[in-house]
Amino acid sequence: MKNKKLLTCVVSALMTASMLAGCGSKAPTSSSTTNKQEKVNLVFWNAYSESENKVMKEKVIPKFEADHPNIKVKSVQMPNDGLKQQVIQAISGNSSPDLMRMDIIWTPEFAKMGALTDITGLDGFSALKDGFFQGPLQTNFLEGKYYGMPLDTNTKSGIYSKKVLAQVGLTEPPKTYEELLSVAGKLNKDQYLIGCDGASPWSLNPYFLSFGGKITDEKNTVATGYLNSQASIDALTKLVGLYDKKILGPCLLGGKPDKWGGVTTDKYLMIDDGPWFFTGEKPEQTATVVSATLPTGVAGSISVVGGENVVMFKNAKHPKETWEFAKFLVSDFSQTTMEVEAANIPTVQAVANSPAVLAVPNVKTYIEQLKTASPRTPSANWEKINDKISIEWESAFRHKKTPIQALNDACKAVDPLLQ
Repeated sequence: MKNKKLLTCVVSALMTASMLAGCGSKAPTSSSTTNKQEKVNLVFWNAYSESENKVMKEKVIPKFEADHPNIKVKSVQMPNDGLKQQVIQAISGNSSPDLMRMDIIWTPEFAKMGALTDITGLDGFSALKDGFFQGPLQTNFLEGKYYGMPLDTNTKSGIYSKKVLAQVGLTEPPKTYEELLSVAGKLNKDQYLIGCDGASPWSLNPYFLSFGGKITDEKNTVATGYLNSQASIDALTKLVGLYDKKILGPCLLGGKPDKWGGVTTDKYLMIDDGPWFFTGEKPEQTATVVSATLPTGVAGSISVVGGENVVMFKNAKHPKETWEFAKFLVSDFSQTTMEVEAANIPTVQAVANSPAVLAVPNVKTYIEQLKTASPRTPSANWEKINDKISIEWESAFRHKKTPIQALNDACKAVDPLLQ
């Protein structure tokens, strides 16, 4: 998705979106209300799995249509591969759907294009806003406005080998990194303390941020002074040192054992991963581990935010009805149903902490972790920013650059992308 062809499509999309933006953001008004006898057809794009789509089509949409008999919703299951390209082409051809379940890292980019509806002032949003987990909510925020709502979310917590915990003398997962690191000497030569895969922000931010590092200022406008601050230098230096001492496992740079295989075969004491571990692994393997929030570092127990937002496109034919369906997707009914029956973690805090949701195995840990989870920098250029940071961080782990050099070079590359 980073080739010249995509860049050409993006430029085309920007030109088209700019023309559309000249007409202003059309907020839902009574003028879009149809006669009660007339059916309104909405198109909802998503990349749900088969099991998720089944719940959406058989439980959520029928409930909405029963409550709104004049509205018919067509849920279109899109392939993950090439989805971003298809969205760009749809925008360029003025054929985008009414609304979409969109990856959280894409939302600022499409908002910057002018393709999404600013929902900040729409009826009911202000009442909904404070009820969301703030990390997922912020992925919709760009230049003072909101362009979507968090639909489902996820984060990464600690997953520990029960056998290795007992081996190092711990009766429960450690509460702090200091406690975790203190047992490193009790591991065998073929064991590692932490399994973390990749030198990217998604992989390393739980450690980099918890150890005091920063990516940008609070307004996400500059990296210099933050990504290369003394606290960030100390955080990256510590991580490089842990890798050199074989405390961070070889999967950090693509070696074996991988995270899942390492923790279920007692090669890693702890890995960081999301709830998909418990739905993706076999029951006999998940029975060998226990989950807990990530340990606390000098800056706290900080993880990353993943998930999807629900966004409305500016060319929605029936904006009022589209907004009604968007609000329904974050209602108590929809959020509870999609978690209990499809394992989608709710973004609404009250729903996430309800008895029905907390009764789902392992979900409680992730909901607790979400309270302090930090979103990746909301930026239209996030994918480029991610690549620049990843390259520089990896250069530090491979000792091609010192941590100071890597972070200084990262700032030089990232600052222009934030402007």
